[in-house]
Amino acid sequence: VKCMRSIRRWAYEMFRNERAIRFVVMVTPEDLKANAEYIKMADHYVPVPGGTNNNNYANVELILDIAKRIPVQAVWAGWGHASENPKLPELLHKNGIAFMGPPSQAMWALGDKIASSIVAQTAGIPTLPWSGAGLTVEWTENDQKKQTINVPSDVYERGCIKDVEDGLTASEKVGYPIMVKASEGGGGKGIRKVNTADDFPNLFRQVQTEVPGSPIFVMQ
Repeated sequence: VKCMRSIRRWAYEMFRNERAIRFVVMVTPEDLKANAEYIKMADHYVPVPGGTNNNNYANVELILDIAKRIPVQAVWAGWGHASENPKLPELLHKNGIAFMGPPSQAMWALGDKIASSIVAQTAGIPTLPWSGAGLTVEWTENDQKKQTINVPSDVYERGCIKDVEDGLTASEKVGYPIMVKASEGGGGKGIRKVNTADDFPNLFRQVQTEVPGSPIFVMQ
């Protein structure tokens, strides 16, 4: 609602027409039943499935499909849901649709726990001891001109823990107690405190099981 109000105000000041920019919104059955205010403000709404957000507001493929069908020239994802998923700006860009937000590479580099720690170290920001301590990125002059942030896969992988043996070695360097973390975890999932080397194998596997396929690292 705040976004639409602000853009309408700007459109009126610039073009003397607050409807110069038209809004298309996604609407779940729950929001429709609640008569949410943003629905009244929109120029057009598209019904989407209800339930958890992976069925609607966090579903990047659904957002892309709607954006192409309407069609729209730009997408603003708001807060939460798909707004921090780097796949959304990437897919929109491939289809010639603007994303009102950071590019996918920057979003990933600052949103991923491992990549963001490497970015912080590159910028000279102190970090806690972890399996990727000391890793930095050498950004080219072209990267700096374009103001793009990217962490190469080979540098990224050096911060990851590939197996129990690798994790035990890294944990000894970091010093117990340590935290085993899944870079794609969140909300308390994919994180375990390890007090001794004997506890590490079991807790490492728990993190693997809780967030399947996610890169894992250890941090003090």
